[in-house]
Amino acid sequence: MSQSVVNAPEKNPRPASAETSANGRAVRTPEIETQTKKGGPIRRFVSLALGSIGPTLVLIGFAAVFYYGHHNDWRIPKFAALTGSVETVADDWCEEHAVPESICVECGPTLMPKGPDYGWCEAHGVHNCVLDHPVLAQMKETPSILPGDLERAARALAVAPRKENNSACKIYQTRIQFASIESVKQAGVDVELIERAPIVEAITGSGEIVYDPTKQASLASRVPGSVWLVTKGVGDLVTKGEVLAVVDAAQVGDLKTSLLRAFAEEKLQRQNVSRLSQARSAIAGSRILDAEAALSKAQADVLSAEQSLRNLGLPIETESLRGLSERQVLDNLRLLGIPDEIRAQLNSKTITSNLIPIVSPIEGFVTQRHVAPGEVVDPTRILFEVANTSQMWLTLNVPLENMDQLAVGQSIRFQADGSRYEVEGKLDWISTAADSQTRMVQVRAMLPNVDGKLRSETFGTGQIILREESDAIVIPNGSSHWEGCCQVVFVRDKHYFDSPDSFKVFHVRSVRLGATNGEFTEVISGVLPGEVIAAAGSDVLRAQLLKNNLGAGCDCVAE
Repeated sequence: MSQSVVNAPEKNPRPASAETSANGRAVRTPEIETQTKKGGPIRRFVSLALGSIGPTLVLIGFAAVFYYGHHNDWRIPKFAALTGSVETVADDWCEEHAVPESICVECGPTLMPKGPDYGWCEAHGVHNCVLDHPVLAQMKETPSILPGDLERAARALAVAPRKENNSACKIYQTRIQFASIESVKQAGVDVELIERAPIVEAITGSGEIVYDPTKQASLASRVPGSVWLVTKGVGDLVTKGEVLAVVDAAQVGDLKTSLLRAFAEEKLQRQNVSRLSQARSAIAGSRILDAEAALSKAQADVLSAEQSLRNLGLPIETESLRGLSERQVLDNLRLLGIPDEIRAQLNSKTITSNLIPIVSPIEGFVTQRHVAPGEVVDPTRILFEVANTSQMWLTLNVPLENMDQLAVGQSIRFQADGSRYEVEGKLDWISTAADSQTRMVQVRAMLPNVDGKLRSETFGTGQIILREESDAIVIPNGSSHWEGCCQVVFVRDKHYFDSPDSFKVFHVRSVRLGATNGEFTEVISGVLPGEVIAAAGSDVLRAQLLKNNLGAGCDCVAE
């Protein structure tokens, strides 16, 4: 039986146009290459489009999140709000001013209209000056401005340069609001009533007390010799002309002897001239002339010896000695210048004529003694220092930049280190030169020292008083703040306590500050007594002020 053989079809028939290589692999023919080139661009576009779908969806998702966050202040809604199961609660909070939106006076100007704006005050350097416009004061009744307040402000601005506010600044138009009194307490804000108090403005400098050189004396022996007697010591009070010591000097004895000889010669020549004058007709005229010349020379010798003794401080009146015997003249000259209380201590038999007293030319205290009995001394050696301490000198060192504020006659108050007492004097001298190293200028004042409590070479601190005000307007230190171009305080609104629903507002007020004494600072202009300002904790209001102006900034530049 013949069997027919049927050829089974191949599983992977090759295209008719394909050819087989020697190793059995298919080889592309020109027809296949043509078909591939025709379908390539479409296939690549479809592939690229499908691959970019994922990134595009991601970008769309980010854009949606950014849009939702920008329009909802980046707050995540509650799940109930997303599902719509509860009603949406209206948002009544002003993030910018930290109070409910419904009572925000800054966002709703009609809730609490601002008062009149008088702008910049050229005279006092503040905005909305309450000295010129007291109606702006946050007080229930408009205060009266006394002439003394305007005069005090003028004095304060004239006596020294003050930190200036910028006239272009608009920060004074800002108000800081709290939601309630409880929120003010929780923020730690305390308030103080503006009051009047005495204030002193002064220039402070370090200084030293020294003896007044015009009331100080250094005593020495006018001639060489040896110390015969010392009567005073350190701390003793002496009067003008009082003897402190006695020196035995041979030169003094020689001068006294010369005076005695000159007296004797003068007496002789005077008698000779008298005798010749009586016999003028019997003698030659030349002899009379010679006698008169000899008398004149003797008189000159008396004057010379007298002047030499006077130069040594020995007072002598030659006229009172004329007519006395030589013994009487010698007795008067022996203890010339020695006071009676010292003469009583001397032995007249052994006393010498060489004694010269050391006499104090001023009244005061002996501050130094450098001598003892028996020592040899000469005019170059200082034996005693005497000072009148009823008035002392104060020298202060003052910064050069304060020179324009100083004037002779200003009061100076000085307190020595470690002392509880304060003394006051008058400025009487300002140096014409500054120290080359410290750039300080020295000034001087006279200090009375009637009670003797001041000591020479005492250091301390002095104040040159520029201005004293008995009723200045003051605020506590730290209650004012520099905001880059203006000095401001926060004044509580006058309707703050009218009712529980009244707006809890603080007004920003620019001020001009003066002197600082202790815990208080003078306000030249900007606030009035009776107004209430934020004191302790006012930094909270300053932080809110900075937050309110963040972004908008201040278009003024502090000078």
